[in-house]
Amino acid sequence: MAFIERFEDIRGWQEARMLTQRVYALTAEGQFARDFGLRDQIRRAAVSAMTNIAEGFDCDSKREFARFLGIARRSSVEVQSLLYVARDAGYISHDEFQTHYKQATKTKALIGALKHSIT
Repeated sequence: MAFIERFEDIRGWQEARMLTQRVYALTAEGQFARDFGLRDQIRRAAVSAMTNIAEGFDCDSKREFARFLGIARRSSVEVQSLLYVARDAGYISHDEFQTHYKQATKTKALIGALKHSIT
């Protein structure tokens, strides 16, 4: 693994950032935008994935970083679960669901791999 100097160099963080951008765009219009509870929850979960990676990167130990990566990974899973709610409520199409679910899966996998590599 190449030496990482900044949290922005972490592929999992980059994908979590992409997930966050996509979630914000998805939730900015239509019925989804008016469902404040669901909109805010899925946005918070996406933001949590990327911010926990960044925060954990600045920890003093690998063990603490791994703990933050675990939280980030679970936040990606939370996004996946909330996408089901949005789909079931008719806020997003099947294709939108698939696109965002795959992004969350990719994010989750990269975070999990990083966590595994440091423990």
